[in-house]
Amino acid sequence: MNRTEVKILLRSQEIRKKGPEIDALRLGMDWGPEDLDKMQIVIASTYGNGHPGSFHLEKYMEILKEELDKKEVKGSPMMVSDICDGIAQGHDGMNYSLVSREMIANMVEIQAMAAPYDGLALMSSCDKSVPAHLMAMLRINLPAIHLAGGSMAAGPKGLTLEQVGTYSAELKRGLITDDEFKNYQYQACPSCGACQFMGTASTMQLLAEALGLALPGAALIPSTSTALEMMVRQASSYLIDLVKKDLKPADIVTRKSFENAVMIHAAIGGSTNALLHLPAIAHELDIELDINLFDEIHRKIPFITNIKTSGEYPTRFFWYAGGLPAVMQELKDYLHLDQLTVTGKTLGENLATLDKLKYLDYMKKDRPKQFPGENKVIYSAKKPLQQEGAIAVLRGNLAPEGAVVKHSAVDPAMHRFKGKAKPFDTEEEALEAVLSGEIKPGDAVLIRYEGPKGSGMPEMFYTSEAIASDVELNKATALITDGRYSGATRGPAIGHVSPEGVDGGPIALVENDDIIEINIPERTINIVGIKGAEMELDKIAEILKQRKKSWKKPAPSFNKGTLGLYVRNAVSAAKGGYLKLD
Repeated sequence: MNRTEVKILLRSQEIRKKGPEIDALRLGMDWGPEDLDKMQIVIASTYGNGHPGSFHLEKYMEILKEELDKKEVKGSPMMVSDICDGIAQGHDGMNYSLVSREMIANMVEIQAMAAPYDGLALMSSCDKSVPAHLMAMLRINLPAIHLAGGSMAAGPKGLTLEQVGTYSAELKRGLITDDEFKNYQYQACPSCGACQFMGTASTMQLLAEALGLALPGAALIPSTSTALEMMVRQASSYLIDLVKKDLKPADIVTRKSFENAVMIHAAIGGSTNALLHLPAIAHELDIELDINLFDEIHRKIPFITNIKTSGEYPTRFFWYAGGLPAVMQELKDYLHLDQLTVTGKTLGENLATLDKLKYLDYMKKDRPKQFPGENKVIYSAKKPLQQEGAIAVLRGNLAPEGAVVKHSAVDPAMHRFKGKAKPFDTEEEALEAVLSGEIKPGDAVLIRYEGPKGSGMPEMFYTSEAIASDVELNKATALITDGRYSGATRGPAIGHVSPEGVDGGPIALVENDDIIEINIPERTINIVGIKGAEMELDKIAEILKQRKKSWKKPAPSFNKGTLGLYVRNAVSAAKGGYLKLD
């Protein structure tokens, strides 16, 4: 399926003919007359001083620009920085997280299409920036390649960022001292890159590669390794070839590519946020990914990566164990190997080339002393950590359109649960109830009005971590929300409940001491009792119908700006939470 080079009139040169001011304006900056006839590439990056996931990207923008210059191609760096979910955590800044995905994609589109460019290099590392860049790639549909910013180093004794949430809860309970907490806090992020666990940032770097939009082995390179620079330099040649061959993202990505991505998601124990991002990315090509597809594929694909938070090791060990190519080798019997990639070759051809080059031997040269061995990090598909993938989609009268749980991070004792509802209209109220001891083992904590239309769909990380870090609550208390969770979430946390509360979904109608039943093996989540008394589902349906008549839709949480736009126009979490046009 190699594409031969085709003679094309570069878009940049075609548009130059239509705008006589273009050349004059470009000569007013770092362009010379000799640059005007060259191939022109946007280097779109989320570089900024906001957080370590993007702080280091300026260096790699310059490296890529330098490589393009050597090849007589003009690179134009553009920045639309992202926010960090960790820094947005615990205050109203988290409301801006999901909508930032839409805004980054929109700005990349504006920058790339408002001027004459021939291709795109997109550099990003983190939760919303990687899916934003993938959305922009497919929407713009110029030849493009994604370059991931790699993985952060772990702290002493394998300390990773999500543990700070655990220690914060322990501090509030008086289990550790302030000095002990500060020690963890100050050592949790020793370098730049994506956080060191299989959260959303790590998941989305891997899914960009799985979709064929990044070079093989590019995801989760340790940010301190020279391999990251090598990947950026190699990408320059591939990007130029993509432009010369006129090979665009829509030529590469198909529905089967997305099926491959969901299979990888199952095998790596990926973040539940991917169920928001993959449908939103697919929507750019008018491919609709039903939430049921995730459940169907996760039932078939083994979970094989022993990476935090479901496993033992930080993410850079994943790369040293062979990275995504090693996972793909294990899944060769499942994957669509005929799918095209940015190398111009198919997925199967890429894997064969890496095998021939003894790719894993290269990884061994740079491994840290504490590396436990690849077989302890990436398991065989024949002897997996778990026979099924990490995610389950639940349905029932509490979530008719679906809800999501990362069951690989849930204690088996909680895979079947029945308890009394304790509903809250904000996360802050729920968190206070958990930390104060108001919530008891056997309760089902519900947080509503936190979906896309409710408040922008913030994470409920602190509440989930407060429950997960409590030995008694973690094995006997469920957390259910129409909001979402951090990719670091562990424990009995069910999110994305759809329809959401602000739309009058059943979660808005639950009252104190109603009985909630969760059955992960059977994929159900139901209200099975009212005010402590169990009853037939048809009777419950009638009671909910009566409650709906007296329910009042809350006023919009935001009336201006970005969030005002988002809460009025976002689609359901079950569809990806993207902005709809009608």
